[in-house]
Amino acid sequence: MSDTTVLIRIVDDDEEFAASQKMLIESLGWEVVTYSSATEFLAEDALERPGCLILDVRMPVMTGLELQQELEKRACPLPIIFLSAHGDIDMAVHTMRHGAADFLQKPVEPQRLLTQVTKAVAASIRQTNEYDELQKLVERIDKLSNREREIAKLVSQGLRNKEIARKLGIEETTVKMHRANAMAKLAANTSAELTRLFTILELKQNGKLS
Repeated sequence: MSDTTVLIRIVDDDEEFAASQKMLIESLGWEVVTYSSATEFLAEDALERPGCLILDVRMPVMTGLELQQELEKRACPLPIIFLSAHGDIDMAVHTMRHGAADFLQKPVEPQRLLTQVTKAVAASIRQTNEYDELQKLVERIDKLSNREREIAKLVSQGLRNKEIARKLGIEETTVKMHRANAMAKLAANTSAELTRLFTILELKQNGKLS
């Protein structure tokens, strides 16, 4: 994924400060957009684009903490870097526990901010690529018939054809046929690959694999 797909968002009601940070981050070659409020951000931003969110804590109408909570409800994985002149340890700990990438005090040292933005962008791109791979896997599994999926799942659990036939009350030749069809649709050459695919899918869907 090229850097041209990355979008850095700055949400801060201090427009002069936001503009200065925009110029700084643009020096890395990334696209940067500023919002003067959390509500404006929610209404206009393309949340699906990788990158990160640089977020002020104290803002009218909706605070940075409230925006983080809203994004959490929406299951938005966008990394958040908080910038605040009014933060404290408890606030920083709270934001980090809820997934913030960092919590920095204003005025922030430029190189430190650029370093954290670079880390957040790398994490976002990695997560986006993993999500794309998961979507492709889900699409492949969705192509299976109910019987093919049932048999593929049992194969992934280590059951042999004969055991599957006995468990499902069908002929072993029928198991072999559906198994071969499932393997072809999933582009899996061995039962070990099938196990890996279903394990990845299960871990991802249960949120146990980042």
